[in-house]
Amino acid sequence: MSATESDKTANKTADDNDSGLTAKNPAKRRKTLLIMLLVFVLIGVIWFLLWTLVFSRRETTDNAYVNGNQVAISAQVPGTVVAILADDTQHVDAGQILVKLDNTDASVRLSQARSALAQAVRQVRQQTDSASGSDAAVAARQVDLKKAEADLKRRLPLIAQQAEAPETIQHLRDAVDQARAALTSAQAQASAEHASIEGTDIANNPAVLQARANFRAAWVAAQRNTIYAPVSGYVAQRSVQLGNSVQPGQQLMTVLPLHDLWIDANFKENQLRHVRIGQPAKIETDLYGGNVEYHGKVIGLGAGTGSVFSLLPAQNATGNWIKVVQRVPVRIALDNQELDKHPLRIGLSSDVTVDITDDRGAVLAPQAEHPAVVAETTVYEQMASQADAEADQVIRANLGASGNTGGNHSN
Repeated sequence: MSATESDKTANKTADDNDSGLTAKNPAKRRKTLLIMLLVFVLIGVIWFLLWTLVFSRRETTDNAYVNGNQVAISAQVPGTVVAILADDTQHVDAGQILVKLDNTDASVRLSQARSALAQAVRQVRQQTDSASGSDAAVAARQVDLKKAEADLKRRLPLIAQQAEAPETIQHLRDAVDQARAALTSAQAQASAEHASIEGTDIANNPAVLQARANFRAAWVAAQRNTIYAPVSGYVAQRSVQLGNSVQPGQQLMTVLPLHDLWIDANFKENQLRHVRIGQPAKIETDLYGGNVEYHGKVIGLGAGTGSVFSLLPAQNATGNWIKVVQRVPVRIALDNQELDKHPLRIGLSSDVTVDITDDRGAVLAPQAEHPAVVAETTVYEQMASQADAEADQVIRANLGASGNTGGNHSN
């Protein structure tokens, strides 16, 4: 075979191979395009389902922080610090002593008020006895008047018979006038004596009540030299030191109750379209990560954006203006049982997801007929009741052996 024939044979074989590949490529290309189309359609369907069933039913933000009550402990009376009984990070119970102030001056004033209360009780007792004596004097003057009137009545028939001298009858009439004047004077004296005691017993006499109020104020002031914890929690920001001269209202430390905490989730304004009070929420904190999930509930939306309440609010009515998406704080209550298992600290960061499936709730909190108590302490009420008990004891001790409390008197 010559070279020319060999070249022709090779060219023919190559042409046959090219025509075979050209016949197979369109089918393979269509198959590839179909697979890619199905993949994109599947991705679209999955995204549509995720948006419809998941993403459109929730709002999320990582601009959320744990918040709670911060109870500032301050002095109520001036004084010098002589003892500190709680320090940072320590747990204290409601009613526990935190700080003591020098009690010398308060003790002196309390002793003076105690003596004044005792003196007031004794003075009212004396007035009560004097009023009783005035009543006896009135009774005696009434007897004298009746006797003088009886003597005059008995002697008057004798003057007609000229059996008595006119001077004697005149003396008897003068005696009646004197007895009547004495009775009037005694009645006026008795009325004056009763004016300060009638209508009340000794314990409720105005003078005793005034002295009792002064004693109560002195007793409470003396007790306020001992500063108590109004709530249970953990001590933070202790700034008081021994020997400090403190004034009323001066902050000494802070007590943080790590119960009844909440989340302040700062959602963008365009995320609040379907957020309602009562919707459930899930919270994850940076402290525990995804290992711990808290379950909360939306209890309210802020009345304004954060920029409104800042120290220097934005002035948007200016020539140069750039729109900034605002955020509104949404308060989410936490479950105390979950907090007991996994304690949180105020200020921790968290991620919040609110389920907005049911958006039929209220946007603004309704006006409550009987508003619930947000926070309450009975520490100071106990102090007031103890002051009343001390005052009652002083009054009883000075009522005398008979324990007579007096009463209403009449002429």
